[in-house]
Amino acid sequence: MPELLQRFDAVRQRTLRLAEPLSAEDACVQSMPDASPAKWHLAHTTWFFETFVLGQEPPFDPQFRVLFNSYYQQVGERHPRPQRGLLTRPSLARVRDYRAAVDERMRALLAHELPPPLAELVELGLQHEQQHQELLLTDIKHLLFCHPLWPAYQLLAASPANAAPEPALTWLQVAPGLHAIGHAGDGFAFDNERPRHQVFLQGCEIASQPVSNAEFLRFVESGGYAQPQWWLAEGWDWRCAQQLEHPWYWRQTEAGWQEFSLHGALPLHGNRPVAHVSYYEADAYARWAGARLPTEAEWEVAWADALARLPAREALLPAVLTGDGLGQVWEWTQSSYAPYPGFRVADGAVGEYNGKFMVNQYVLRGGSCLTPPGHARASYRNFFPASARWQMTGLRLARDG
Repeated sequence: MPELLQRFDAVRQRTLRLAEPLSAEDACVQSMPDASPAKWHLAHTTWFFETFVLGQEPPFDPQFRVLFNSYYQQVGERHPRPQRGLLTRPSLARVRDYRAAVDERMRALLAHELPPPLAELVELGLQHEQQHQELLLTDIKHLLFCHPLWPAYQLLAASPANAAPEPALTWLQVAPGLHAIGHAGDGFAFDNERPRHQVFLQGCEIASQPVSNAEFLRFVESGGYAQPQWWLAEGWDWRCAQQLEHPWYWRQTEAGWQEFSLHGALPLHGNRPVAHVSYYEADAYARWAGARLPTEAEWEVAWADALARLPAREALLPAVLTGDGLGQVWEWTQSSYAPYPGFRVADGAVGEYNGKFMVNQYVLRGGSCLTPPGHARASYRNFFPASARWQMTGLRLARDG
């Protein structure tokens, strides 16, 4: 079996396994405009292959071209994003039939050697589906969080222990001078990771581990959410408008602090990295801690070697996020999401993949516990607006050398 066909089957089957714990009702609901129903994720990732790889063949259903287009203006009309939860039809069973039909056609195509441009397009579709695998989990987490009973997506056999001391914090040195960043080599990378280029850095220190729940709790309990001196003006206005007092998915009970997870309500684990904080919250914490957020160039230079050595996570859904290192939460940087020098948008509709979003967003680095194994790279540039907090977003501190 050709290697690309094996990879196609593995990625497509993993998405179905992630959706297995969901009922048809779970899969149809959209809990907020930023999230999408699980059924829509299952269909849209299929739409990508049908539209961009199998485009000359008759479609499974011509109406799906509109219903499951995300943001590709050049493809044609799109159903409004905030109204994806209103798509009670097609049914979940019909969407699964859609996946099976497109998969059958894709397997017939992948049984043969493909010309390089088409093979690269298939790989883009697989990377795109892996992104949606993470989105599917974070979107269903938000949906279940909105339920008054805080139900679990997947039960834990036992609650993780919280007795271990916090790992000792050390600081990694980033030397001043010229450094190369951006994707290098022949492996896959998104267009926004290229071209590789040189940047000048003044030199800094970057924390060896992300900020933990215990550390962020000290900010909360010291009144950090009520003290405007730590906040950017826009962030303070946003905090006041939202009436926020702690990170998303936290709540205080008589028994202590809890956080909502894909495993339901759990005691707040002090050693786990804080997650689901916005750029505004991350920046405020860094100021309160006497530090700052790193730039994306500082982050990449500091962690390129470390991330390459990070072992792949084999579990479908890791239960615990303890320890230091990388790949636990996406980490905010202070860098605006912008094109690298020499960046070029690809021809055709796939050129809309990344470049059109290079405005009013900040870059995150590293990957999270929900990122599919092998998907993240040191050069990977995730991006969200400053107020986004439903993703697995945390922070790592930096300070001037």
